[in-house]
Amino acid sequence: MACRAAGLADRSLTQLHQHATSVFLVPDEDAIVRVSPASQQERLETAVSLTRWLVGNGFPATEPLAVPQPVTYAPYVVTFWRHYPQPEGAAPPVSQLGELLRALHDLPSPPIDLPPHLPLASLKSTVDSSTYLDSGRRVWLATRREELLEAYASLEFPLGHGHIHGDAYPGNTLWANQSVRLGDWDEAATGPREIDLANTYQGVRFGRTTEELDEFGSAYGYDLREWPGLRVLCEIRDLHTLGSFIRRADRGDAAAAKQLSYRIGTLRSRDDRARWKAA
Repeated sequence: MACRAAGLADRSLTQLHQHATSVFLVPDEDAIVRVSPASQQERLETAVSLTRWLVGNGFPATEPLAVPQPVTYAPYVVTFWRHYPQPEGAAPPVSQLGELLRALHDLPSPPIDLPPHLPLASLKSTVDSSTYLDSGRRVWLATRREELLEAYASLEFPLGHGHIHGDAYPGNTLWANQSVRLGDWDEAATGPREIDLANTYQGVRFGRTTEELDEFGSAYGYDLREWPGLRVLCEIRDLHTLGSFIRRADRGDAAAAKQLSYRIGTLRSRDDRARWKAA
């Protein structure tokens, strides 16, 4: 029904991804449909407005379709995007993200009211409402969240504040023929520029190599490993990634629950060398 409301055909929907947001392909329209909780409506309205402004100013953001959106069908809100077919096994190099973030941060401030970046803001309600977490894990997560927020409040940010993507990491880059675009703008905000860089360095949890980090820092023009606050931002990112796994475990997803338990275990033991997997 959301597709019809936007004037799109809704035949042959194919699900591509389900995590915090469900993503579908509409082959007849060469369009991507993203289905999110209705609580995200304001953020999605911002994401659509921001990406339209970015594309209009020559920045290679993923492009929202020129249809009425977002469309709300409680308890969901739906947005529509151009489809960028991806080649098999050939993700954009990490250096491309560094170049995109440099270009993004060099743009003038957008004429859009972006919310302030609030680290771990959604984790508290996710933990408090979880039916999967036992009391011990719930207490540990709440305590660790407060510790990291206290550490974050004491940081000094040499790159300054401004508009940020908010969830920038290599997995949010897409090939668009021979060029690369940056997608998933749901967490766009104003905040320290370092936020947009730290997630790539946290990627060592998933096998990111020193060579890739060297290339990323060189492409952006600043190596965040030289800044003493990087560890705090990586630990905040570690905790942030648990949110979607908690919600999936609450829904009975066994694979997500297993990976969640592993991640919490490695965090509690302060195992910085542990490698994580998607689930």
